[in-house]
Amino acid sequence: MSDVLNAEALLGALLIFSLRIVDVSLGTLRIGMLVRGKQTAAGALSFFESLIWLLAAAKVLSTLDSPLQFIAYAGGYASGTMLGSSIERWLAVGKVVLRIIVPVGAPDVQEALRQAGFYVTTVNASGRDGEVRILFSVIARKKIKRAFQVVEAAYPKAFITVEEVTTAQLQDTVTRQERQSFRRLRMMRK
Repeated sequence: MSDVLNAEALLGALLIFSLRIVDVSLGTLRIGMLVRGKQTAAGALSFFESLIWLLAAAKVLSTLDSPLQFIAYAGGYASGTMLGSSIERWLAVGKVVLRIIVPVGAPDVQEALRQAGFYVTTVNASGRDGEVRILFSVIARKKIKRAFQVVEAAYPKAFITVEEVTTAQLQDTVTRQERQSFRRLRMMRK
């Protein structure tokens, strides 16, 4: 009889561990979506996150005499945090701002980026060691590695920082408004 209880306790602990991995991973993704302004995706993820958490909590609370299930609950939480952050990094949702600082006399990094398909805004500035150019580029997070490769090939000593962008919609809004204006003009010509 104790073998059945042990097997049942192990299966229960495995179920709790698995449920926690899933719900905490969803929670990590939900927070990432919220930070990036994806409220609909965050809402959908939160529904499933809370439903799965409820199942895991109910399972733990139904057998409060099993320390194994408590350990499974905590272990699933820790594993879910690591898995969720890995998935979020892999999905690479959203945009970032690259800030690239190069000396004025450095090879033309901005042109290399433009030839690779990136938009670049350049500002002249004065740094500790003399005149510099600061290049700004808003890119999809999925393209960071490619942008780094382009900069590395053009000028390996460039100083690069990356910042998350919470809203980069002005360009899209302007483009949408411009399209509507062009449509109206075409309709007026007909």
